[in-house]
Amino acid sequence: MTFKCGYVAIVGRPNVGKSTLLNRAMGQKLSITSRKPQTTRHSILGVKTTDDSQILYIDTPGLHVNADKAMNRYMNRTALNTLNDVDVIAWLVNPRKWTDDEQLMLKSMLDIKRPVVLVINKIDEMANKNELLPEIEKLSAKREFADVVPLSARKDINIDAFEKAITQHLPESEAQFPDDQLTDRSARFLAAEIVREKLMRRIGEEVPYSMTVEIEQFAEEKGITHIHALIWVEREGQKGIVVGKGGEVLKEVGKSARQDMEELFGCKVFLKLWVKVKRGWSDNLRALQSLGYKD
Repeated sequence: MTFKCGYVAIVGRPNVGKSTLLNRAMGQKLSITSRKPQTTRHSILGVKTTDDSQILYIDTPGLHVNADKAMNRYMNRTALNTLNDVDVIAWLVNPRKWTDDEQLMLKSMLDIKRPVVLVINKIDEMANKNELLPEIEKLSAKREFADVVPLSARKDINIDAFEKAITQHLPESEAQFPDDQLTDRSARFLAAEIVREKLMRRIGEEVPYSMTVEIEQFAEEKGITHIHALIWVEREGQKGIVVGKGGEVLKEVGKSARQDMEELFGCKVFLKLWVKVKRGWSDNLRALQSLGYKD
């Protein structure tokens, strides 16, 4: 039996379902998700090993036209740089929602020679299933695709067909990671992302984009993992929103994040959260780099 192994970039505009697809393909949660666009800020590797293949999925930030801040430019660079370093590209689009972001993605792939699999997500939201075939034909005319896979990552529809299409285009190669490894990201990174997810889901529209999480301490003592997380915002008013009245928001976020961490790490977790102000961090290249946003 030949064994296949290769890197697969999951790309597309913000909020198209890339992280949900990665989690569904992996069979467990690696990437954080929320209803807000631009939740994913870093590329995240998911290692899916089967009897005959090892698929190295890379979840990427959403490519978007309006990249005014240094943070947005960093996210776009992260997504675009991934295109040149993979064996297969899985391009997610939503039916009947072609935007300027999709046009930018299409333009960015003009000179790409590697296989591009068009993934039409959220087909469960189409009220009239007869509209799917014309939509496939319309999108397929945009460029040459190695395969076209309609699916719903959220509803777990056609995920097996997606994995089969991806595997078909992987090169024959030995596995690059141990069978039991799921990602190359550290536990510290995953802990920070879990806290940020809970904040993204809990607080209003503006604040999540002016907020990041830094792990100051990650240590195990007597079977308990002690994690101290620092939440950075850009203005004093945002600090009050994150803390909440009487510390209510921070308590809820901490409780929910701790539960997810205990499930992911398989141990008891003691989590402490702080909030501090670092003005203009999201539009300051040096501040971004100090907080882990490095190309």
